[in-house]
Amino acid sequence: MSGVVYLVGSGPGGLGLLTYRAREVIDAAEVILYDQLPGEEILSTLPASAEKIDCGKYGGAHTLSQEEIERLMVDRAKQGRRVVRLKGGDPFVFGRGGEEMEVLREHNITVEVVPGITSAIAVPGCAGIPVTHRSFASQVTFLTGHEDPKKEESAIDWGWLAQSPGTIVILMGVKNLGQITASLIAHGMKSDKPVAIIERGFRPDQQVTIGTLADITTGAQAAGVKPPAIIVIGEVVSLYRDGSEGAWSRGQ
Repeated sequence: MSGVVYLVGSGPGGLGLLTYRAREVIDAAEVILYDQLPGEEILSTLPASAEKIDCGKYGGAHTLSQEEIERLMVDRAKQGRRVVRLKGGDPFVFGRGGEEMEVLREHNITVEVVPGITSAIAVPGCAGIPVTHRSFASQVTFLTGHEDPKKEESAIDWGWLAQSPGTIVILMGVKNLGQITASLIAHGMKSDKPVAIIERGFRPDQQVTIGTLADITTGAQAAGVKPPAIIVIGEVVSLYRDGSEGAWSRGQ
């Protein structure tokens, strides 16, 4: 008899933004496959009775491949167990939740999606940067900074993106920051467009780096920016305040 798999978003970090439904299914889980993005505050509360499987990424290397993760979910569910696939943010916002749902459905396994607060909105918000604002941005575009490397060409329309109004929010883009900014400038976006990078949102060591499209790559290198981080491009970045001076400002 098949069990059930819950695709759970844990939010942008910390217990305070974990939903009530997420807490319910985590506490009742018999198997939990978890990433590192939920953070230690949440991971430390996983039930002791559950089988816990680390699916995190360390130093650029995955502990398990995506195919192995999917096989484990299918295997444990077919044993009749309650399985939680725990992810940071929301499972359907660049979290591969859609792919996992497809695989589980192919095996006739019941799936419940438990949405999480996406870091694409919450992390800029915690730094005082609204992704929309009546005076600056009436639309927002979410973008992955790390497309499937198996693709022969990018699925991102850089020409449209460079000319589009509003805010651009990029997840998983630190490694390719130079390429992203160069592509936007090459396609006509103004080089003085404000940019913010928020590292480790909602954590005690959260840091913000501010610059422009032209200099943010240099600024990020000077500041030692590392993932996980959210990149925000647009006039809304001008609302960020930390009281510092200079080309690149860092602080909570």
